[in-house]
Amino acid sequence: MKTLFDILGIEWREVSHRERIVSALGAFLGIAAVVLTSRYFLGDEDSYLVIASMGASAVLLFAVPHGALAQPWSVVGGHLVSALLGVTCSLMIPSDLLAAPLAVGAMHYLRCIHPPGGATALVAVIGGSEIEALGYQFVLTPVLANTLAILVTAILFNLFFEWRRYPTWLYQRLAVKKEQLSSESYEAIAHEDFVYALSEINSYIDVSENDLLRIYELATRSRQNRRLSPDELMSGHYYSNGKPGDAWSIRRIIDISSDEAGRDDGIIYRIVEGEGAPSNGSATSAEFTRWCRYEVFREGDNWRRVEDKSG
Repeated sequence: MKTLFDILGIEWREVSHRERIVSALGAFLGIAAVVLTSRYFLGDEDSYLVIASMGASAVLLFAVPHGALAQPWSVVGGHLVSALLGVTCSLMIPSDLLAAPLAVGAMHYLRCIHPPGGATALVAVIGGSEIEALGYQFVLTPVLANTLAILVTAILFNLFFEWRRYPTWLYQRLAVKKEQLSSESYEAIAHEDFVYALSEINSYIDVSENDLLRIYELATRSRQNRRLSPDELMSGHYYSNGKPGDAWSIRRIIDISSDEAGRDDGIIYRIVEGEGAPSNGSATSAEFTRWCRYEVFREGDNWRRVEDKSG
C-alpha cells in the first residue's frame, strides 16, 4: 500500500478539523468577494469564466497561505501576466493553443508562478465575445480587480488566526517573533546552503526558506536527547530509528528473553511500518538500543514520539 501511495504522490499529513473549517470558510469569503467583483464588471452571464480561475487561487490562499505559490507577487503577477499574454494571443495569434504555454514560461522567468494563471490565460482566449470585446481592459477589469479582492480578503481573514497570517512576511513579523529560530537548538544553515541545495534539485518547490528553517528547527530541537538504555525497553511497545525518508522504520517488541541470571539476553521484534515492514527479527538488547532513537505511539494516522520521561 505504501508503494502505491508513493507512486500516486499521496502524503498523509494530520490536519486538525479546525484548520480545515477555517480554510473552507476563508475560501467561501474569498470567492464571494470575487463573485461580486466579477458580476459588477462582467454581468451575471459571463462572470463564471473568471470565477473558475480565481476559485483555484482560493485553494492556495486559504488552504496553504504560507506556500510560495500563494504569495502576493505570485498571485498578482501570475494572473496579470497570464491575462496579458492571453489577450495578446487572442488578438494577434490565430492558435488558441499558445496562451497557456506562454503564460507558464513567463511566470517562470518573472518568478510569479501561480497555477491558476494558466486558466486566466485561457479565459482571455476562449472566454466569449464579451470578454473578447474588452481587449486589454480585461487585464484590469475584471482580472486585477478580482485579484485584489481575493488578496485583501485573504489578508484580513487570516489576520484573525495567528498561525496562518498572510502573507508570509506578515506571519514572520507578527507570529514567529514568539518562537525565534535559535542556533543553539540546531546547527545553523546558511542562506547560501539553501540556495545551492535548491539549485541542485533544479525544480520549483512550493515552500519558503523561512518555513524550511522552522521545519528543520522543530525536527531537530530534541536531537541531543539521550538514547534509551536496554532496561527501559518494554515488551509490546513501539520504537523508531528516527531516520528520514525510506530508511525510517517502526519496530514493536514482541518478547524480551532473559539469561539464567535474569539479565536481558535478546529481543524479538516485528517491523510494523517503514523499511522492512512487515517482517520479524531479533537482536540483542544492546543492538536494539543502538538501532532505536526513541519510543513512539500511534495517534490517528501518524506516529508520535513519547516524551523523555526523565525530562
